[in-house]
Amino acid sequence: MNSELPRRRLVAILLATALLVGVVFLLREWSPPSEPTTSPSNITSILGGDATGFERAILPRKFEFPSDHGPHPKFRHEWWYFTGNLATPDKRHFGFQLTFFRFGLSPEHDVSRKSKWATRQVYMAHFALTDVSNQNFYAFQRYSRSALDLAGANSQPFRVWLDDWKVDSARNPEIFPMHLQAAEANVRLDLHLKLGKDLVLQGDQGLSQKSAQPGNASYYYSFMRIPTDGSVTIEGEQYSVSGLSWMDREWGSGALAKNQVGWDWFALHLSDGRELMFYRLRHQDGSVDAFSGGSLSDKQGHTITLRREDVNATPTQYWRSPKTNTNYPLHWRIEIPKAHLILQITPYVNAQELNLDVVYWEGAVKVKGTSYRQPIGGDGYVELTGYGAEAATKVNTP
Repeated sequence: MNSELPRRRLVAILLATALLVGVVFLLREWSPPSEPTTSPSNITSILGGDATGFERAILPRKFEFPSDHGPHPKFRHEWWYFTGNLATPDKRHFGFQLTFFRFGLSPEHDVSRKSKWATRQVYMAHFALTDVSNQNFYAFQRYSRSALDLAGANSQPFRVWLDDWKVDSARNPEIFPMHLQAAEANVRLDLHLKLGKDLVLQGDQGLSQKSAQPGNASYYYSFMRIPTDGSVTIEGEQYSVSGLSWMDREWGSGALAKNQVGWDWFALHLSDGRELMFYRLRHQDGSVDAFSGGSLSDKQGHTITLRREDVNATPTQYWRSPKTNTNYPLHWRIEIPKAHLILQITPYVNAQELNLDVVYWEGAVKVKGTSYRQPIGGDGYVELTGYGAEAATKVNTP
């Protein structure tokens, strides 16, 4: 979702690596690393490429801002992940995702090439929009080399872009406010993001460990509550919208463990001002990995770390994709006893499957439940990976 699996970060690796073969034809001066020997639908094999020569996330580190908002080319992969729920004044609801992935094709110190087209970095981006009122879902993908200003990332001023899809701080020395823009076919997103709560370092002071193997980790932080306004345009009709966004940042060089088949990631804004992030790493037999984890932040920004044993996340209803025949758990019951929190999660639209080079489900969800036996609501985003044809049947069975 990390280089291993934080919600969004895993998909990052997955997505970027899956495009590797196509990218080879674009990068003629690059000699490709070893390719997966099994089908791309197998997440573990896709994430298991050669990371020799890249730095790895081993120990907690001191984060430095604004530089850490920018790229980390000494690591194999990273992503800038934006999601959010927006509504018009008359309550027409939209969900959005805009994600930028960077993938290192070879260690930065590898070779020096003179061509202006030469690069060691590939960028990929996913743009998706959910139109709840019409039960429509739009998803698009782009990728490009980082040469010739086609794609890239900067820390000062903050900017991440791929062609005309971009997020930037408009020359402001701080990351906020940010301007987010993306357009494809008949869909356009133009949003302004303002600082709400400060960032949260996920895991152990920002080190998010995904398995027992050293280096199977990422550096991971989140801006979890970002006031947002702007416009959504569909079929030439523009809607003024406002709501909340979420930004996840991860980088690393690790991979999934051999027995990890996928993950379920939850990023939820609760109506009492709290935010819940939890990723649930799954084994091939459907059991939950001990390195699953997350965080719960209160209205004042105080955050507690959540471990696997703190959260009971149980699927309650499934949906089968008519396009890929993949069976996804879209309805969930989440219980966090030590926080006296019980949540029911329901998708705004079932068909929020991104059927791109890598297929996964990521979409807007609504939340209802209780906190200390008092009603609570909210919304957010859920990401589901590893439910394809080669995933364990125990995971796919209701």
